[in-house]
Amino acid sequence: MPISAQLTEDMKTAMKAKDTVTLNVVRGLKSAIKYAAIEKHGAEGELEEAEAIAVVRKEVKKRQDSVASYEAANRADLAETEKAEIAVLEKYLPAAMSADEVEKLVNSVILELGATSKKDMGAVMKVLGERAEGRVDNRTLSSEVGKRLA
Repeated sequence: MPISAQLTEDMKTAMKAKDTVTLNVVRGLKSAIKYAAIEKHGAEGELEEAEAIAVVRKEVKKRQDSVASYEAANRADLAETEKAEIAVLEKYLPAAMSADEVEKLVNSVILELGATSKKDMGAVMKVLGERAEGRVDNRTLSSEVGKRLA
């Protein structure tokens, strides 16, 4: 089921269950996806699944940054709200890759491209981004590549 259809169904379910946290998060996500579609394709445009997942990742990242800020300011109540929203958003992301899978992927791409130094990192990251298909964040990929390229 496409993510937009899933969001509509989840909105209905949240309304019936009177789950305000889920309802607000799903509404916000649906809005963010629509804005991204308008920005990229115009008023009648639709995002592809990969583009929609990128929007979900962006929303999760925003909330993770907020959690860090709230925890630094000793606002545990607000941090917990953001964590609850992250849990709702993560349902729309593909299953994350395990550390072993990430390691194998990075090693195979480095071998395939013959990368040997940090100056090859851009080419490696480009291929990794395509192959990871949004199942792992770029920060993790970058640190793994950095460990292997001296």
